Amino acid sequence: MPRAAELWPLRPTVRYARQIAEALRAETIGGVIMLIATGFALIWANSAWTNGYLALRDAVPGPFGFSLYEWSANGLLTIFFFVAGLEVKHEFTHGELSRRKDAVLPIVAAVCGMVVPALLFVAIAWGADGVSRGWAIPTATDIAFALAVLAVTASTLPDALRAFLLTLAVVDDLGAITVIAVFFTDQLRLISLIAAGVVFAIYWLLMRAGVRSPLVFIVLGVAAWVLMHESGVHATVAGIVCGLLTSVRGDPSPAERADFYLRPISAGFCVPVFAFFAAGVPLTIQALGSVFVDRVAIAVMIALVLGKFLGVFGGAWLSVRLGFARISTELDWRDIAAVSVLAGIGFTVSLLIGDKAFPGDARITTAVLIASVVASALAAALLRLRVRVQARDDV
Repeated sequence: MPRAAELWPLRPTVRYARQIAEALRAETIGGVIMLIATGFALIWANSAWTNGYLALRDAVPGPFGFSLYEWSANGLLTIFFFVAGLEVKHEFTHGELSRRKDAVLPIVAAVCGMVVPALLFVAIAWGADGVSRGWAIPTATDIAFALAVLAVTASTLPDALRAFLLTLAVVDDLGAITVIAVFFTDQLRLISLIAAGVVFAIYWLLMRAGVRSPLVFIVLGVAAWVLMHESGVHATVAGIVCGLLTSVRGDPSPAERADFYLRPISAGFCVPVFAFFAAGVPLTIQALGSVFVDRVAIAVMIALVLGKFLGVFGGAWLSVRLGFARISTELDWRDIAAVSVLAGIGFTVSLLIGDKAFPGDARITTAVLIASVVASALAAALLRLRVRVQARDDV
């Protein structure tokens, strides 16, 4: 007996919606949308209508006293981190990082990519006012922007390279969030943090027990998000943890189902909206001029662009050299070098730490933005070169 869908084909609007969702599952499309949103925000924020942009970004529409920007950074970005957590879980269980030595490589690279920039910052800014507060600024990598640049410029490179960057950036962001919680949180509420841990445990136990109702896990995820926010820790941690705890067993598995439905939303809405509200940084001639004569600002730029490269690439090379990690056979050290430069896109996470270390300081904001643009441009050039070399070798 023919099904109803065969007798009455999908309406055009439904068919187009499915086609758009399918297109957004290809990261190149989502990356282009995010970069367009970024460019539009920068233009608007530095135009004669900058007050309109700032009024929209700072509007407070709902609970928790969050502005639209804060909702995008704490709420929408949680969905992105959840999808990233799902993908990391897949890579560790069935993908490029399922072997221990393969998994160690990006983790060691991420840790070294935090330590080396911090040390380089301290060495350059030593003796300057605020050096004890600013060391954490260049430790971060903006995972959304880094993945977008990789998707737009080098989508044909091996999947192992994306897995390396994704895991590196997730570990990096967890480290940066830990730094914020330990060094820049006025009051850490342990009761809320413990309660969030209990919710995560229930989430994991229900996954193990075979419960498959999406509503149950949505409620648990929202509860974990609220408790994480109340604890003083950045709420996006709830997204990463829930993604890592989601089961990859079954066909399709809960992780695959969640990824199928949420990836288009993350790529087509959550990340572009976050980029729009985060990237609108007003740039003044005074701020641009002061950046290049201020030791702390100079230290931020050098530590992000050079320190990140030295830390990530050096950590990866050293771990392979010492024998406790290995590089994928699909990758070349030149691929790792390009992604190491890409890790210098600190952008939103660095801006967040910078605002906590130096509230309202335009020098730090401008320095982070300049460093992130330079790292993006250098990495894009290196990745495009790798794509051309690969295409030539494949002929």
